[in-house]
Amino acid sequence: MRPPAFWNAAPGHPAARALAPLAALYGWRSVVRMDRPGVHAPCPVICVGNFTLGGAGKTPTALALATMLRDLGAAPAFLTRGYGGCLTGPVRVEPDRHGAAETGDEPLLLARHAPTVVARDRVAGARQCVALGADVIVMDDGLQNPALAKDLALAVVDAGAGLGNGRVFPAGPLRVSLARQWPHVHGIVLVGDGAPGEAVAEDAARRGLPVHRARLVPGGDWDGRRVLAFAGIGRPEKMFATLRAAGADVAGTWAFPDHHPYRRTDLDALAAEAARLGADLVTTAKDHVRLPPDFSGRVAVLPVTLEILPTTALVAQLATSLRRS
Repeated sequence: MRPPAFWNAAPGHPAARALAPLAALYGWRSVVRMDRPGVHAPCPVICVGNFTLGGAGKTPTALALATMLRDLGAAPAFLTRGYGGCLTGPVRVEPDRHGAAETGDEPLLLARHAPTVVARDRVAGARQCVALGADVIVMDDGLQNPALAKDLALAVVDAGAGLGNGRVFPAGPLRVSLARQWPHVHGIVLVGDGAPGEAVAEDAARRGLPVHRARLVPGGDWDGRRVLAFAGIGRPEKMFATLRAAGADVAGTWAFPDHHPYRRTDLDALAAEAARLGADLVTTAKDHVRLPPDFSGRVAVLPVTLEILPTTALVAQLATSLRRS
């Protein structure tokens, strides 16, 4: 979905006020569910979630954590619900066999780096991860899902967006009221810079929670390259800004809703606009796996990796989680 503009307006916006009763009902049901005790998996579970609907950088964070866990001598596997896919699982994702329509886009990216299991039933999915040889599970999303007990729960925050108007869905982007989410979180990963994110970081620090600062680092040589950028992610403008900062000549931008299923009419329009502008098409890795094979070869990918500096505090949290008896 594409977030409505009033989610980033003042909390007293008329639309937010009108939706407050629905938000109260949604928030109450979500809190009751979130507070349920979870099942302990056969190995530690590290959850990478966020406070809000939409993207914040969870998948790059999950990939970075898997690398850090390997450096600690662990064998991680990813567990994900597979948002946008039709498979209920548990099933191991195989990028050369599965497509985004089956597994969702993010699992295809995760599976390039470590064994990845899609499962609507998180407990069954955890058992499958262990059967594949994992001794630690990195759960992509699921902060509000109570099925599995979390040994470490990290909330990823996009510093440029923060928490929007601070209201609960549908009056705002929060999945559950922030006050009720904090007790379930062991730290935050703040991605990028921005006053909205700093406000969340200050709140976390007041609660004695570590704030791990991170940034997305683009790969490739974009200096002077004329491009038409398109993306269907939580905040497409972040991708466009990353390209500009990398030196690309961004001739045009097209923003689609998060997890947008690209139709032939979309692709034809993008190709025509790129030809008119004399520009190369470029998108994110997450968008690229949703493109049909006959079109994806015509589109460049902006690769990004998450850099966490310093890593000391996060490594310490990960090491503590791995020592679970």
